[in-house]
Amino acid sequence: MGDAGCDFGSHIPQIKGCVKRRPSTGWRMTFIRINLVWVCLMSATLMGQEANVIPLISKELTKCPGEEAVMISVEYPPGHSDEIHRHNANTFVYVVEGSVVMQLRGGKEVTLTQGETFYEGPEDVHIVGRNASKTKPARFVVFFVKRKSAPITVPVK
Repeated sequence: MGDAGCDFGSHIPQIKGCVKRRPSTGWRMTFIRINLVWVCLMSATLMGQEANVIPLISKELTKCPGEEAVMISVEYPPGHSDEIHRHNANTFVYVVEGSVVMQLRGGKEVTLTQGETFYEGPEDVHIVGRNASKTKPARFVVFFVKRKSAPITVPVK
């Protein structure tokens, strides 16, 4: 008696010499599934890692009509990276904790550590802004001098 017509379903592996093998997912499928779950979890983790921005003070500059000074505190979680942007302001950065990597269009990439500073002009495009560490947060204070009516940050495509 051959295998012809012996399709009893996967729940009956052997009847009267007929062998019905279950499709094996094997180690390859298990490996693929584990990696797919890992990629999904890592993507969700990285996507949720937004910079924490805390407004500190905003004051109109009475000697400079229409201008204001704004100070914020920024914390980059481990591995965080900003989108390309620019600021409608003279921008002064002071690193309080950790280290950050900064680069302006046409400039060199620099790594700033605690106590170091960085400057961006109103026309500069900030092409790199990221935490230099994948394991530790970075914190810095930013001081803007800008027109009162202008948004602080503008995305650049």
